[in-house]
Amino acid sequence: MSFDPNYLYAQWPALLNGLGMTVLVSVIALIASVVIGIIGAACRVLRIPVLSQLVVGYVELIRNTPILVQLFFIFYGLPSIGVQFSLFWSGVVCLSVWAGAYQVENIRGGLSTVEHGMREAAISLRLSTRQYLRLVALPIAFRSSLPALVNTSVSMLKNSSYLQAIGLAELTYVAVDRIATDFRALEMFAAIGVIYVSLVVLLSLAAQRLEHRLHRPFRT
Repeated sequence: MSFDPNYLYAQWPALLNGLGMTVLVSVIALIASVVIGIIGAACRVLRIPVLSQLVVGYVELIRNTPILVQLFFIFYGLPSIGVQFSLFWSGVVCLSVWAGAYQVENIRGGLSTVEHGMREAAISLRLSTRQYLRLVALPIAFRSSLPALVNTSVSMLKNSSYLQAIGLAELTYVAVDRIATDFRALEMFAAIGVIYVSLVVLLSLAAQRLEHRLHRPFRT
């Protein structure tokens, strides 16, 4: 069976719909995962009793279990105890929780690069712990941990393809659905492969531009 560009052109609207769902889920999960990372890293760095230990357990649990198991637990397991999410929000929660565990470590690593003198200076200026984190530590940590944050975000974007396992109509689900109907695997997998590569390249370029801008004031 030869490659048929006309078939691919006819399926482009469906692929665009799937792409829109992939981007929407990924963007929401990206924002949520960074928020989780900031809160979790702050708990660990400040060594808040109980919360710090809970964050450690959360990170170890997520990083040592497959994301597909986490997805099935959220979508199929939680309803048995009365917690139920829609297809869309099951995907968002799964990706957020998965990426959040890695973002905790990414941001914690960035916070560890903040010099101890910064903390002492903040105390001398009578800044509260919240002000120190918001105005001093987190901006420095974010700049130094940006490459790691982007790597996790790229992995999360690619892992969004797992959401087709629960029936969410994202990009991979649309392709697999068309393959089951029309048996045009070559065209569909080639198309979504190009689309995923394009998304990753665009995300990487945007991150490089942001990193360049963040480091501009520190260049001599």
